[in-house]
Amino acid sequence: MSVYLYNFASFKLILITTTMTTVNSEKLSSARFAEATDAFVEVFTASVDFDQRMATQDIQGSIAHATMLMRCNIISKEDCEAIIAGLNQISDEINNGEFIWSIQQEDVHMNIEARLTNLIGIAGKRLHTGRSRNDQVATDIRLYLRSEIEQISHQLTRLQNAILNLAEQHTDTIMPGFTHLQVAQPITFGHHLMAWFEMLVRDQDRLQDCKKRVNIMPLGAAALAGTSYPIDRHITAELLGFSRPSANSLDSVSDRDFAIEFASVGSLIMMHLSRFSEELILWSSAQFDFIDMPDAFCTGSSIMPQKKNPDVPELVRGKSGRVTGHLMSLLMLMKSQPLAYNKDNQEDKEPLFDTADTLINCLRAYADMVPHIGAKKQNMYNSAKRGFATATDLADYLVRKGMAFRDAHEVVGLAVRLGIDSQRDLSELSLTELQEFSALISEDVFEFLTLEGSVAARKHIGGTAPETVKAAIATARLLMSAL
Repeated sequence: MSVYLYNFASFKLILITTTMTTVNSEKLSSARFAEATDAFVEVFTASVDFDQRMATQDIQGSIAHATMLMRCNIISKEDCEAIIAGLNQISDEINNGEFIWSIQQEDVHMNIEARLTNLIGIAGKRLHTGRSRNDQVATDIRLYLRSEIEQISHQLTRLQNAILNLAEQHTDTIMPGFTHLQVAQPITFGHHLMAWFEMLVRDQDRLQDCKKRVNIMPLGAAALAGTSYPIDRHITAELLGFSRPSANSLDSVSDRDFAIEFASVGSLIMMHLSRFSEELILWSSAQFDFIDMPDAFCTGSSIMPQKKNPDVPELVRGKSGRVTGHLMSLLMLMKSQPLAYNKDNQEDKEPLFDTADTLINCLRAYADMVPHIGAKKQNMYNSAKRGFATATDLADYLVRKGMAFRDAHEVVGLAVRLGIDSQRDLSELSLTELQEFSALISEDVFEFLTLEGSVAARKHIGGTAPETVKAAIATARLLMSAL
């Protein structure tokens, strides 16, 4: 009989041919059973095809565990040295593509342990003293995520710096600011880009905060109750760079909060990138024509030769749903599990792996793309001028002259109606026409009706004035230098 299993990590369907009979798998943990595992079940329950990517972390954890066992006089120095030498050899075999992965050994942990025992004999069998696969896998995942968080943070930093550099070039570039995707008030392109930067600052903060809870060591919790051996978990935690050992053995092996939190942070990052993508897609369209996307990050059409499609932003926008889906998957995975470890938890790795991969790739694409985005300044300016973007400035002008804001709002609405009917901007109406709506209006009103005047007036902290944006960029660079 032939069946297909989908390998989510490599995005491939794997054809498994089996007679549906049992096999002699020679597993390290098979002594309890009178019958060997069914051939299909062996494939169905195995995780080695995707969890082998944690081999480096598994070997790191095992070396630290063996060292701790030796320091606590649980295994001999000779056994510890043999274990470490064997694990280093296995690491070289994996890195050189020489290691033979066996589905019969189920997962990365058993594959490495079986190879170690084959290399060094009985000393290899002593490695598992005082631990279980339950605390072993929980430790490996945390080590893996800690490394991935560092890579994601690096790509986030690259993107933040790229945004700062682009914003610095456009502190005076005027564009329309939108609400409801309608022209609202004039802003600078630099100010808009700095809004993106602030989103990523929060993402960085969340990522580093998440790392604090990832960086807690479950190793030594064993299967669920701890171990009767006189281990010292602080030694292992120090060797592996964890902040501390976990506090409760039951929680240690069953907790996946840290994984859900990582997926949540990842979902927020991808949501932000998706929002960036939507704006870039709109701005690069013929209808907006605000920016020129770099050719290297676009593709053409198979039938329409004039097309320049913003494929990278579109794909990133699509991948945001993928990561959010992984978050939902992990939440559903954990919602009904009793303490402690359950086989369900094997399903935590593929969503985590793909979340990390997607984040790193999308952030890298953006960090590489953003420096090459070209702003079409005149088109941005003209668009801001067409939308009565300084209407609020006229209302504020009347308020400063003594009119109540609601009355000013009505006066400006009437002036805008005249502008619409005559197809002119407020700044293009004559003083006489404006004075028909209020005698408070005088010649100085035109200082506030220009786009430049409107933008320059908003010079408080967080405002869009060019001098304020420059100050915000300088502050941001100090923040980045402290990372």
